[in-house]
Amino acid sequence: MNRAGLLGAALVVLSGAGAAHGQAQVEAPDTSAVDPVDPRAARTPFGLGEHLVYRVKVGIFGVGYGHMTLDSQVDTVRGHRTYRATMGIEGRLTFASVDDEYQSWFDTRSLQTWRYIRDVHQINYKSLRHFEMYPERRRWERADNDEFGTLGSSLPLDDVSFIYFIRTLPLEVGKTYTLNRYFKDDGNPVVIRVVRRDQREVGAGTFNTIVVEPIIKTDGLFGEGGEAELHFTDDERRLLVYLKSDIPNFPGSLTLHLENIQEGLPLHPANRDRARARHAETAITTGQRR
Repeated sequence: MNRAGLLGAALVVLSGAGAAHGQAQVEAPDTSAVDPVDPRAARTPFGLGEHLVYRVKVGIFGVGYGHMTLDSQVDTVRGHRTYRATMGIEGRLTFASVDDEYQSWFDTRSLQTWRYIRDVHQINYKSLRHFEMYPERRRWERADNDEFGTLGSSLPLDDVSFIYFIRTLPLEVGKTYTLNRYFKDDGNPVVIRVVRRDQREVGAGTFNTIVVEPIIKTDGLFGEGGEAELHFTDDERRLLVYLKSDIPNFPGSLTLHLENIQEGLPLHPANRDRARARHAETAITTGQRR
């Protein structure tokens, strides 16, 4: 993961204890085209159709918007059922602009990545990289050129799927998770430190959060010394509501602020039932306040 890849990942990057206070913007899941439940799917806090919108700032200046989106239907890669996640960012300063899109196809059951496409447009830098993962051969290949390499894990994760995977962890304060799951060897191990609980006010409301510090063994925003923080809701949804990262050789920090939430519907039946019950309770509470 080089500097450009990390910048894009950071820009687009993801119960009573964690409920929002005030008028959080929460939309109902779109159930019009959601796949049926799958008892063999991984039990996840996220689901099909989840769409999170972010305001992006550098220092005190708003520079654009980003999003993290899961398609409302299951996709497939070489016969494997997958989520298709898209992260995007459009932003501009007087001297710089960013227009990036990342797509990850990761398994609905094992959560491992099968395909990862990165399309980066930053200032004077452009890069399109298309990775296909072949865990059975412990090999990744670039579809956009002839490059290939050895997978760093038999259950590989990319920049995007790693954020969703973190949301499935217990995230116990004071605990460190060391994961050899990045698809390239030079990114391993990924260290996830759960440092504290906090409260964060963003456009979508005020949330109790769990603060995580990710460290990836590469240069860039999440590299050692980058001092990145990810704030996830302190509830079963584990929504990424705030991200802060120092920008190397640049004054001020990059911050990402959750503005709008459209919840998704998980594939596992137990998780889907809880998501529907939670949304119904939120709708009742909102109606009572009105």
